[in-house]
Amino acid sequence: MRSPEEKIWKGAVILTIAAFVTKLLSAFYRVPYQNIVGDVGFYIYQQVYPIYGIVMSLALYGYPIVISKLVAERVADRDQQGVASVLLASLLFLCLFGLLLFSVLYIGAQQVAIWMGDAELAPLVRLLSFSFLLFPFIALLRGYFQGKNNMLPTAVSQVGEQLVRVITIILLSYLFIKGGRTVYDAGAAAVFGSLAGGLTALLLLTAYWLRRANRGKIYITWKSGEAKRIISYLLIEGFIICVTNMVLTLTQLVDSFSVLPLLVESGKESFEQARIWKGIYDRGQPLIQLGTVVATSFSLALVPLISGAKKREDGQFIREKTDLSLRIATVIGLGASLGLICLIRPVNVMLFENDLGSLSLAILAASIFFTTLALTLSALLQGMGQEWTAVAGVCIAVAGKAVCNWLLIPSFGTAGAAAATTLSYAAMSCFLYVMLRRKLHVRFPKKTYWYPVIKAAATMVAVLQLYTLLAETLGSGRLFAAGEAVAGVLLGGVTYIIIILKGNVFSQQELTFFPFGDKLCLLWKTGDR
Repeated sequence: MRSPEEKIWKGAVILTIAAFVTKLLSAFYRVPYQNIVGDVGFYIYQQVYPIYGIVMSLALYGYPIVISKLVAERVADRDQQGVASVLLASLLFLCLFGLLLFSVLYIGAQQVAIWMGDAELAPLVRLLSFSFLLFPFIALLRGYFQGKNNMLPTAVSQVGEQLVRVITIILLSYLFIKGGRTVYDAGAAAVFGSLAGGLTALLLLTAYWLRRANRGKIYITWKSGEAKRIISYLLIEGFIICVTNMVLTLTQLVDSFSVLPLLVESGKESFEQARIWKGIYDRGQPLIQLGTVVATSFSLALVPLISGAKKREDGQFIREKTDLSLRIATVIGLGASLGLICLIRPVNVMLFENDLGSLSLAILAASIFFTTLALTLSALLQGMGQEWTAVAGVCIAVAGKAVCNWLLIPSFGTAGAAAATTLSYAAMSCFLYVMLRRKLHVRFPKKTYWYPVIKAAATMVAVLQLYTLLAETLGSGRLFAAGEAVAGVLLGGVTYIIIILKGNVFSQQELTFFPFGDKLCLLWKTGDR
């Protein structure tokens, strides 16, 4: 028999792996999708995608976590009737909430599309509104199983949802475009893929529900006082957790409502050209997702670890994990940002057929560093019980993004939108860092780590700059760009990692936590001690 701690750790690992796989799928499918539908088709999908992102946050990160806490408390007390009461009150609240969101979007789809600057998006918004009818049942079942400390149903439904969604989007979009349908029709097909994924998740979770143990009848006694407390908890805690996990989605939502209208209103672009440039700018979203996928997956595992240490009042453990977490975020974020900036032109050509918008994408690549830091800092603060501070950080990012878009897009176009993204995440990470320092009264990471990290980053940039200058004289074309990009990633990555390891940024024990830790330890031993 496993101890409760082992079960919790195993569950956290399962969810982290599932989240990692899901985020990889979510980032990768956009590349073939853009290749199929073109920049205008990609713009159409990206305009409505943030709405789906909100559904995902509600059904995956927000309410399942809150419901699982309520269920776990009653399971610990062996109160099966209490578990049933939680599920009933949660189902009532979530169904009303989902029905409200569905009604607002379905009825107001035309107005939402007009606010986005493109009335033809209305059918896509209306179709996407149906996903809000699925999320209550998905969130409830995930929360129930997680409260029972059974993370497998959530993980399986998460990966299954993304697999079905990605396959449906690529297949239907290809068939629609080959069949002579419009890019708006292809966008509707992509939205249908998201609905198909949600339905798959619900079916998988239902199958687990029907197979669960202890399926005897439970007679529920409705207690209005207890129901009110449960619903109040769902309302407040659900809001906090959902918002803190939606910062990337909410900043994209700001772009959906501002980039196209501001490009057109500035008079520099026609509506048709503005759609193309918005689609080119949207190429940066999968790059940001890929750049931050490690940090976002890692941050999910941080919260329970820090929370447990806080309950034990183990300040030393919290400081050690905070220091390690910020070192990892700094190293990964800085390396990914600078490496992508140096290789942005061949990466752009390799993935998206041409190098249009490379300047905007390079500016967006700089945001990866700040996003990685912000997500890690947010997770640390949540683990310490500072959830409202994390919410404030998200509000700073979203408000900063909206203001900077308004100020920069009329003068600088999509490069201004990219700069707005980078500035907003920089503001969020600075705010959260200051709040974390006030909480722990310690400076992180230590100054001794900065020199080798800066040295590694500067060396990698110099090597990649020389490499790209040489490569540009040797050939051109998409196939050559693909080879240039892949070789550049390997060259830059190896250079960066070796200097980081020789600089003793991580101890030998810390390296064992990483994938291929044994191999990294061999490199570490070659460094000067």
